[in-house]
Amino acid sequence: MKTKQLIFALALGLVSNLSGNASEIVAATLILEAGGEYSTGSMEAVNEVIRNRAAKRKLTTRQVCLQRKQFSCWNSGRIEQLLAKAKRHPRFNEALAIVNGKPTNYTGGADHYHADYCNPYWASSMKKTCIIGKHIFYK
Repeated sequence: MKTKQLIFALALGLVSNLSGNASEIVAATLILEAGGEYSTGSMEAVNEVIRNRAAKRKLTTRQVCLQRKQFSCWNSGRIEQLLAKAKRHPRFNEALAIVNGKPTNYTGGADHYHADYCNPYWASSMKKTCIIGKHIFYK
């Protein structure tokens, strides 16, 4: 299977040959997207976006994380390598605790975000809810 087809199939749950479970995939997303930020709520906010998208789209959090072009950290398609990298990060256990912990609401219900150095086409059509660290959140 080609990389893009594999990502799509994994996101839909059609194949499950990844070693990471849902919590590990989401925790890896938190690490790869915000693990280098130390502003209060940085990783929690990314987790909120994942949870809010999952509820809105009626998908699992794993499916949301691996959807094509949703989280730039997965765009290369090197899922196994990136998961292994995230697991070695010193904050991986913190990210797992966030994923498996009590839901937070730092973002006011955001289901989108981008880095402060980007200007995605969709941002102007959404309501900005907050800025945490180097990310701007929207719903």
